[in-house]
Amino acid sequence: HRRSSHSGLVPFLAGGYVQGRDFTRELRQTVRARLSAQSSLGHEIAAPGAMVLGEEFLEKVISIKRVAKVVKGGKRFSFNALVVVGDKKGHMGYGFGKGTEVSDAIKKALNHAKKNFISVPLKGTTIPHEILGHWDASVVLLKPAAEGTGVIAGGAVRAVCEAAGIKNILTKAFKSHNPVNVVKATIDAFTKLRLERFVD
Repeated sequence: HRRSSHSGLVPFLAGGYVQGRDFTRELRQTVRARLSAQSSLGHEIAAPGAMVLGEEFLEKVISIKRVAKVVKGGKRFSFNALVVVGDKKGHMGYGFGKGTEVSDAIKKALNHAKKNFISVPLKGTTIPHEILGHWDASVVLLKPAAEGTGVIAGGAVRAVCEAAGIKNILTKAFKSHNPVNVVKATIDAFTKLRLERFVD
């Protein structure tokens, strides 16, 4: 690579910069692993955000992260995957998986997601009322929207809403935008939704 004007940095992936050539080589290996990753349904997942439509479920990869553990003699790399799975009919779940390969992490995450399904109360193509969801430092606001509005949401919240089958909604994420916390905050909001109001 041609060394840039940034001191000690090497150009990588169309405008990004990383520290040193060794790290660039490691990142290339990570990207190649992602490009060759296969989901449990046998479809290629090119990058985080890719969707796979199975016979019954919509599966969406929200994020794939590489982590390193320092051991005697070097570093041991593994991958974390965060996915959501839903039937687009008011049922969805999320899963988190770890593995030495991207495909292993995604497969574990998908299995975990399918074991943690929840029911999401829907009113037509939107939610019944406005609600706030909290998880750690993340706060997510969900508002019902009129027909034709679409899913107005960022990456993680959008994935959760689409998996649940919500087609019209207004959302806003506050404070921490950590994908795991945002997904959990959105699901927390879903669990608070009610189709009927009970008054004592």
